[in-house]
Amino acid sequence: MAATTMEQLVSLCKRRGFIFQNADIYGGQQGVYDYGPLGVELKNNLKAAWWRAMVYERDDVEGLDAAILTNRKVLKYSGHEDTFSDPMVDCKKCKGRFRADHIKDGKCPNCGASDLTEPRPFNLMFKTQVGPVESAENIGYLRPETAQAIFTQFKNVVDSTSRKLPFGIAQIGKSFRNEITPRNFIFRVREFEQAELEYFVFPGDDEKWHEIWKNERINWWLEQGLSMENIHIYTTPSDDLAHYAKACYDIEYRFPHGMEELEGIANRRDYDLGNHTKAQEEFELEAHCHQNPDSTTKLCIRDDESGKWIVPFVIEPSMGIDRGVLALLTEAYTEEDLGDGNSRVVLKLKKHLAPIKVAIIPLKKNSEEIMAKCHELKNKLMKLGIGRVQLENTGNIGKAYRRHDEVGTPLCLTVDFETIENKPETVTIRDRDTMEQIRVSTDELPAYLREYFL
Repeated sequence: MAATTMEQLVSLCKRRGFIFQNADIYGGQQGVYDYGPLGVELKNNLKAAWWRAMVYERDDVEGLDAAILTNRKVLKYSGHEDTFSDPMVDCKKCKGRFRADHIKDGKCPNCGASDLTEPRPFNLMFKTQVGPVESAENIGYLRPETAQAIFTQFKNVVDSTSRKLPFGIAQIGKSFRNEITPRNFIFRVREFEQAELEYFVFPGDDEKWHEIWKNERINWWLEQGLSMENIHIYTTPSDDLAHYAKACYDIEYRFPHGMEELEGIANRRDYDLGNHTKAQEEFELEAHCHQNPDSTTKLCIRDDESGKWIVPFVIEPSMGIDRGVLALLTEAYTEEDLGDGNSRVVLKLKKHLAPIKVAIIPLKKNSEEIMAKCHELKNKLMKLGIGRVQLENTGNIGKAYRRHDEVGTPLCLTVDFETIENKPETVTIRDRDTMEQIRVSTDELPAYLREYFL
């Protein structure tokens, strides 16, 4: 089977309402995308699956939903103001701006000219003013990552939950990076969503937990439908690590544009808590942690065995939700030859991720009896809690099947004249992947769907 191309995915996403270019009627806004009716369902289902695995199914993780606007001091002591930058070059001929590490053979990617400026650092954070007066004291930022609020709220979470090491704090939310060259559809954008876990462990246990979380996250992605043949684990060289990291694994995925990072699992050591904490001389911190005269709180936890206060090390699995959506679409997109010159596009998403779980299709849309039964069944099935049930009232059952194959709907339920005339009532259920059809009694339908989805 031929590899899925980005052109196929972009076409599908616009045609079927998954993802649209932001401000499209004004020519679009580079690096910003909007999720359409089906895209928001897929995205929410992916987030729900992550939250369920990270928070609900574990006994050692709490959740958080922190603000996007970030106090400047947070990003000062986290190191982002000084280090969160990419090298940028300008083309003197076409005036284009590019990341220096994306330049090949010293030539402009846009016009091919070699007349480029020397690389200079470009800070990726979006700066804003908080309050009515513009001044240095009122500078704030749109957060470049969701992690920092977890660190600054560490003590509040510990105090309110009485957590002991090891434990984690999870968060899903928007982040913002002023990318020099957004590219590859929703892979690299300026506004994106992250799902991050900060897992706090005893110093000395960090390397063990780093390995544990690497394996946990690989297995989770396999459960979402990605195949191991499209996954590669990259170990970041020590000279290429982020300023906060002791070590980092990248779970890379074979996207249409190549093998690139889907999720990072970083050992952030005690960098963040150490730099945000008050009176650091009381703790045994690594040399990279500096005195913080602005913090009012000791971000530490008491070891029950020794009675000492310690600053935990942190393991951070951090995934991009948008990249996750792109990986799922890439893996699921399938073109099948049905013979006799016929073919179909089918999105073979895992059923818990599918935007629409069941499509109810009337054999004849102008029949009052059939339509009344369709509405009755939809109201009945929506109460099952299986997800979105959609009434597909197009009047062409063949086209309806093809549309729902293309958007990944696992089951299509057809209401026909036999449903109305026969006792007991029965409907036809068609499976997306096999295209096989069976008749099921409407009385047995709720139990059938519960077993299928739940």
